[in-house]
Amino acid sequence: MLTDTRLTERNVEDSDPLQDRLSPHIHLNLNVRGLGPSATLAINEQCAELQRQGRDVFRLGLGQSPFPVPDFVTESLREHAAEKDYLAVKGLAELRAAISGYLRRTEGLDYDPDNILVGPGTKELMFIVQLVYYGDLVIPTPSWVSYAPQAHILGRQIRWLPTDPATGMGVTADALEAHCRADPDRPRLLILNYPGNPTGIAYSAEQLQAIAEVARRYRVLVLSDEIYSGTRFDGEHVSIARYYPEGTIISNGLSKWCGAGGWRLGAFAFPSHLRWLLDGMAAVASETFTSTSAPIQYAATTAFNGGPELDRYLADSRRILAALAGFFQRTLVAAGADCRPAQGGFYLFPSFEPLRARLEAHGVTDSRTLCTRLLEDTGVAVLPGSNFGRPSRELSVRLAYVDFDGSTALDALKTGEQEVDDAFLRTYCPRVVTAAERMADWLSHG
Repeated sequence: MLTDTRLTERNVEDSDPLQDRLSPHIHLNLNVRGLGPSATLAINEQCAELQRQGRDVFRLGLGQSPFPVPDFVTESLREHAAEKDYLAVKGLAELRAAISGYLRRTEGLDYDPDNILVGPGTKELMFIVQLVYYGDLVIPTPSWVSYAPQAHILGRQIRWLPTDPATGMGVTADALEAHCRADPDRPRLLILNYPGNPTGIAYSAEQLQAIAEVARRYRVLVLSDEIYSGTRFDGEHVSIARYYPEGTIISNGLSKWCGAGGWRLGAFAFPSHLRWLLDGMAAVASETFTSTSAPIQYAATTAFNGGPELDRYLADSRRILAALAGFFQRTLVAAGADCRPAQGGFYLFPSFEPLRARLEAHGVTDSRTLCTRLLEDTGVAVLPGSNFGRPSRELSVRLAYVDFDGSTALDALKTGEQEVDDAFLRTYCPRVVTAAERMADWLSHG
């Protein structure tokens, strides 16, 4: 039986039996001990506190879309604000049909609306799928900050796939093959996130086909996290479900390509072959979140149905994000960093290992210290690579180039004649430009 060692340090007559029974040291689940808030949420709160203290902070930690929710989608939310009834656990029928249509329109994939599950954000659904499906979690290093903690909370084994910086640090068929070959019959859940958080990488059709072949050979369940699909700079996102339809669940939602992170709406699309898994998740959903917010589901139906206004919004958003990614990447590389170009999303994952000698001379020996010093010296807030599964001593960080007014930037493109060049970025995204230049100057001069 677990005991609270503090009891031995008190006189028996001073102890409170009820307090002792409720002590977190006794009753806190072992899988939760030591866990703090999600790193991305913690950095957001830290930045807010520094700003309250009067500091000028460049908020490149939390990956929140800088763009507003499209007007026609917010108008739909206003129209349905009075919707108050509990909806079906799996989601509003019209919304599931809209998501099915979205996948057909954007991916050429045919999903039965009845095989779609809506939830209060994809994060909740990812937790539930790991709860229902009993298998190891397989993710590349680096990966988004919440995949591994969710598996840890549930007591699942976490298997990190090695990655190659030269190819963008994504999943490779060879690494997956080597991992699966050692124990071919073990159940596994591979999360494939692209465009990627934290790296901004995407996969070619050839890479996806190769990964799909390995996954099929070893019956690996693939969760394709495509939350950034609409932000791929070239507009040519391809789902691995094209090549491994029977074993792939597609995850998507409104938070990134529709700018509606705080609305908390996500969805999983299942092949008919995995209907048993959908049913299990729906049963858990019925006992936990019950159903997703009704007004949000009606508005999401409008978003997933799309149209010319959404197409223009996405095209302009991608132009701005691509220009920012290019500017930031070039600026850091010129200062001596190693940084792969991004292909989508809001992120870069630079390594400052080429500058280790210079940084160590200033007491910077690991990624956490690197981020602390950057924030103290420049006001630029980024996250350490160690939060994403990289070795703590590796001098890597994740930055989100989102600290700008997306609404103003989009308005500037409405004429269709504006070039998204460096001059545009300095005018409409000045804080991101300044953050890049401050980081580069700090790296160059200390």
